[in-house]
Amino acid sequence: MKENKITEIPFEEAEYSVFDFETTGTSAHNDKVIEIGIVKIKKGKIADTFSSFINPGRPVPFYITQITGITTTDVQDAPYFDEVYPQIKEFIGDTILTAHNLAFDHSFLKHECLNHELEFPGNDAICTLRLARRMFPHFPSKSLGNLVKQLKIRHRDVHRGLGDATATAKVLLRMFKQLREEHDIDTVSDLISFQKHSASTQPFRIIKKKLLDDVVNIPVEPGVYFFKNAKDEIIYIGKAKSLKERLRNYFMNNAMRKSKEIVRKASRLGYQTTNTELTALIAEAELIKKHLPKQNKMLKKYPRSYFINILFTHDYPSVEVSSTFNFDGNNYFGPYPNRDTANSLKEIIDKTFLLRECSDKEFKKKRRCYLADIDRCYSPCTESDIKQAYSEELERVNDFLCGNNQSAVDRLLNRMKELSAKQKYEEAGQIRDVVNSILKQLNRSSILAEPINKANVLIEIPGAKRNDYMLLLDGKMYFRDYLLNEKDQFVDILEGYFSGDIQLIKELTEKDLENLRIALGWLVKKRNMIKVHYLKSYKSIEELGPELIFNKK
Repeated sequence: MKENKITEIPFEEAEYSVFDFETTGTSAHNDKVIEIGIVKIKKGKIADTFSSFINPGRPVPFYITQITGITTTDVQDAPYFDEVYPQIKEFIGDTILTAHNLAFDHSFLKHECLNHELEFPGNDAICTLRLARRMFPHFPSKSLGNLVKQLKIRHRDVHRGLGDATATAKVLLRMFKQLREEHDIDTVSDLISFQKHSASTQPFRIIKKKLLDDVVNIPVEPGVYFFKNAKDEIIYIGKAKSLKERLRNYFMNNAMRKSKEIVRKASRLGYQTTNTELTALIAEAELIKKHLPKQNKMLKKYPRSYFINILFTHDYPSVEVSSTFNFDGNNYFGPYPNRDTANSLKEIIDKTFLLRECSDKEFKKKRRCYLADIDRCYSPCTESDIKQAYSEELERVNDFLCGNNQSAVDRLLNRMKELSAKQKYEEAGQIRDVVNSILKQLNRSSILAEPINKANVLIEIPGAKRNDYMLLLDGKMYFRDYLLNEKDQFVDILEGYFSGDIQLIKELTEKDLENLRIALGWLVKKRNMIKVHYLKSYKSIEELGPELIFNKK
């Protein structure tokens, strides 16, 4: 990573090479490397791996074999370090080197390079052990074994290079969200600086009396906060699940350099409470764009969600996975918590229903394809009389994405029986796997059982003192008692829905779309704590009221 550009890179978008050595002992000066595992992270996902045994030029001690399972036989024909090093160097490139207890692995890398007269890589480096000490001070141990246990991460091939590197990579990815939301880390340089500080909880001295008075009066509720300079100009805006806990971090001795800079430039501290973290998150985004504070150097990154998009803009719609949505005439189902879940659902749709899977370019060639030959597509590119059948199949896909899985399962079971009767057991087994996939997806389906662009729902979000109520009508989002509302129209709009008069709903703006993206990204992560009410199931506000499950605040 080039030094002059490192401050410009959001840490989630950087590339990391997470590595782990297995060695003949604990002394880099006296012992040797016997195995290396490297996991590459790109754009917040594991993208590639590399591993190799390494010949240490000596027998592997028995106690090391007992720990790792690596024997002298395993390494005696392996390449020596200098022979495998060109591959290692090419694999890591200019990525950020990462390890758990980086000092240990770094020291072995340094001595191996020194002993073989190789150029030591000068990459920037991150230590997940040091990050863990700052982020999880309450954990009884910060060892890799305890971290994966506390964070509920599966750790395979313990005490092996690639196994430990993979576990470390997953720990780092799990840290990403907390680093941004709770520690205000934006860039790679912020991350490097953050790991260098101790976990001290001692406050540093606040000289400005008015700022001190403001800090003392901060409540524990969620909300947005803003630092102001002597001219009463807002210089920084943030949000918090707990204002008191979040702002306390700004005034610790181990606070980030950026946080201390904000405090030094600030003369006053203001805040506005919200009912939940969700409305704080949306208010923060709006306020940053409105005030453009100097210390908010980068626009906030918000959780990405994934959607199933039915492309109704085509005469014969197909289905695709999308990381965004729009109100463009297509139907968007979701959000789903990650790309893998969305891809799994698309694969189920492809194998269960007879919609086309080809691109528009292939479709225009009007050539019958393999999928049509095996009865997995209606072949609308060559058949002219299947418009009605195709529309009915689209309805079945729509029902499936709305949560009506039984019809899809019944259809597949019937197909499986037919294949078994014809002794096509391999194909029947593939159908069985699709059925199992559907059953596995039941707990990971979308938070909405209607397309986002057509959803009419009331969502309850419980708060510690007061709840948030989110109304979504055909893509337009409203919150009750939202702090940035000039006028609270929530009840009027809800009554308008039930009376058939929804003239209060205006055209969707770019701000509406952005706020909805933020809200959906948050809701899908908190799906187990919210309640969705489908307005079509009720005739009036009075009928809806008794169904609200959280305390009526």
